[in-house]
Amino acid sequence: MMLEIKGLGVSYGAIKALHDVTLGVEQGEIVTLIGCNGAGKSTTLRAVSGLVKPGRGEIRFEGKSIGGMAAHRIVGLGVSQAPEGRGIFANMSVAENLGLGAFQRKDKPAIAADLEKALGLFPRLKERYQQSAGTLSGGEQQMLAIGRAIMARPRLLLLDEPSLGLAPQIVRVIFKIIREINASGTTILLVEQNAHMALEVAQRAYVREVGSIAVSGDAKELARSDEVRKRYLGVG
Repeated sequence: MMLEIKGLGVSYGAIKALHDVTLGVEQGEIVTLIGCNGAGKSTTLRAVSGLVKPGRGEIRFEGKSIGGMAAHRIVGLGVSQAPEGRGIFANMSVAENLGLGAFQRKDKPAIAADLEKALGLFPRLKERYQQSAGTLSGGEQQMLAIGRAIMARPRLLLLDEPSLGLAPQIVRVIFKIIREINASGTTILLVEQNAHMALEVAQRAYVREVGSIAVSGDAKELARSDEVRKRYLGVG
């Protein structure tokens, strides 16, 4: 198991955002978290990446406890996140944004190789390499957010709502690239409001109710579940 979360609890002041969340991600998988808005999906990713501190429970990456560890140290261990809302630096160029993804790395030849790989995955970014990131379309900004994350050369990539606000044809492009990133050897934990697409791309899924896990299992089996189809896919 590459990522193990056991009994995770996170609070924002007096508000409990997560309680007793347990899940795991095996090496090489795409695992998705789906569920209603406000169920704590993004908070789970933020706890893994060190952006919020757990109040209780355990988070282990490749056997090492990372719960409460500083975010930059978690990146250094091999975990990178493309956040909800993209989080690009609008006044910086595409090139500068991508360079920030590798800010902790010193292996210049490997960084150059990874940059070529990222631009190969996202040809639009290559076309707009010196362009200000704030002038990109929403889909291009999402490509940039993912490209920046993979410049850290993560073994575990956290994707938070990559389809949010995008046109359907761009969503299909993004999910095709997610498959390609996974096929190249990167394990992915995906939070996604588009449950149809998430269950299609993932091997396993966890369905979140407010604060905790309601059901989990094989993604394709959950996609056929009457309960999941009715509550989360709008079918039935």
